[in-house]
Amino acid sequence: MGVLMSRRQTVEKVQKVSLAVSAFKDGLQEQPSARRRAEVGDTRRGTLEQAVQEGEEEASAGPSQPEESSASKAAWERLRDGRGVEPEEFDRANRFTPPAFIRPKRELHDDEPPDISLEQREQVLNDEMCEICEVWTAESLFPCRICSRVYHDGCLRRMGYLQNDSAVEVTETAHTETGWSCYYCDNLNLLLTEEEMYSLMETLRHCKIIPETCLTLDDFLHYKHLVHKQQFERPMAEAQEEQAALQFSALDPDKKGHIEWHDFLSHESIQLLQKLRPQNALLRLLTAKERERARVAFLALDQDGDGFIGEVECRRARHGWFRKHQKETLSCNVSISHVGPMSESSPASSASAKSQEKTPPAREREEARRVDWPGFLRDNVAYVLAARPNSAARHLQPPAQPPA
Repeated sequence: MGVLMSRRQTVEKVQKVSLAVSAFKDGLQEQPSARRRAEVGDTRRGTLEQAVQEGEEEASAGPSQPEESSASKAAWERLRDGRGVEPEEFDRANRFTPPAFIRPKRELHDDEPPDISLEQREQVLNDEMCEICEVWTAESLFPCRICSRVYHDGCLRRMGYLQNDSAVEVTETAHTETGWSCYYCDNLNLLLTEEEMYSLMETLRHCKIIPETCLTLDDFLHYKHLVHKQQFERPMAEAQEEQAALQFSALDPDKKGHIEWHDFLSHESIQLLQKLRPQNALLRLLTAKERERARVAFLALDQDGDGFIGEVECRRARHGWFRKHQKETLSCNVSISHVGPMSESSPASSASAKSQEKTPPAREREEARRVDWPGFLRDNVAYVLAARPNSAARHLQPPAQPPA
C-alpha cells in the first residue's frame, strides 16, 4: 500500500511540474505582446512634436521601413562580429554551433621587430584532428594553406562554410600547393581589433555604405573621394583616382561591373591595417606557412646567395603572392620564382606603360637598390596578408610590375 501511495504521489508531482512548465511557456508567449503594449504606451507618452516627426518619417518611408531597419541592424551586427551572411536554404536543424570569433588585442611588444631568420627553416606541421569535431580521420581532412587547422568537408558543410561551388574548389585545391584558406584565414576582417573595427564601421557609416551590398565603380570612387577628403581635407588627385580605378579592376577579376561585399571588406581591412599598424606589427601576423613560403621565394630570387635581391625582383614578387588559383597559371606552384610577365588584360599591365616612361637615371637608381631579407619581408608583408582569401580578387593592388 505504501508503494502504491508513493507511486501516486510521484504521478501527482509529475503532473504538477508539467502544468508549471506549460504555464511558464504560455507566459513566455504572452511576454512579447505585453512588451509591445508597454512600448506603445511609452511612445504615446512622448511629445506631440516627436509623434508628428515619426508620422512623417513613416509616411515617407512606406510600410517596408521596419523590415529594412531590422535587416540593416542585423547586417551591422554581423559586420561588427565578423560573421558572414548565412544562405537562406541552410538547414539550421542539423547545423553545428558557429564559432565565436574573438577579435585580437594588441600586445605591448607588437611594435618590436620579430626575429624571422632566413637560414633557420621552420617545420610546418598541420593539426591531427578536425578543428570542428576534433576527430582524426587521416586523408579525409582538408588542411588550410595559411594556418595549421584541418577540417572535414562534412563538418564544413554543417557549419555553413562549404556550399556547392566552394566544395568543388576545396576538393581540388586543398591537397595541392595552391591550397585553400579556412574560414578564419579567408576573412581578413578578423585581423582587426575591436577598436580598429569600430573605426572602420564609423567610416562606412559616415560614407553611407550599406553592409553586405555590392559596389559599382561609381560607388567605389565616391567612397574613396569621401575617405580621402575626410583624412587629408583636400580633394583626391587625378593620379590617385586612377589608382583607385585600378584597384576596383583588381577587385573585379570577372569584369562583372561591381565588386562583392566580402572583397570590398577585405580590401578596406588590409588598408586599415597598413594605416594603423607599423610593419613590425604586421610581420607578427604572419603564420609559419607564410613565413616559410616567403623564405623559399627570397632564396629562389637570391641566385648568387649574397643575401640581397634587386628592387625589380622584389617588386615583381608582390604579384606572385596572388598566383593562388590554377585558372590564373598553368602550374599550381605558388613559388614566386616562377612568376612571369602579367597578361595584357590585367589591371597592373594597364599601368605598366606609365612605369616605362621613367627617365633612365630614375630607373637605374631603382634597379640599383638592393633589398635584404628583413627589407623583403617589410615590403611584402601587406601583400602576403592580402593574398589569404580564396577569392580571385586582388585585395591590395601592387604597383605596376616592372618589365621582365
